[in-house]
Amino acid sequence: MKRNNENLSIGDVLKDFVEKNNLEKGLDKVHVRDAWNKQMGPAIQKYTTAIKLQDTTLFVQLSSSVLREELSYGKEKIVKMLNEELGKKLIEKLVLR
Repeated sequence: MKRNNENLSIGDVLKDFVEKNNLEKGLDKVHVRDAWNKQMGPAIQKYTTAIKLQDTTLFVQLSSSVLREELSYGKEKIVKMLNEELGKKLIEKLVLR
């Protein structure tokens, strides 16, 4: 953290707080959920019943077996889109349930 308090932005203070309190993983989980909803759109969001990030695997539960089958063909593309939206490689594997 910078010593000169005059040069600190709120972003710097928040980032330091997140790092010191090990909150990064929790924030990543929230960001993943937001990225899924933004990238997949309202139609898919409507059928999404649960999203869970565990290590580097994203588990997504869908209420439509037809949609689950359709999305399974584009898993790699979905992972790439989500990681781009997140600005870092958080997800390596996507599991649709």
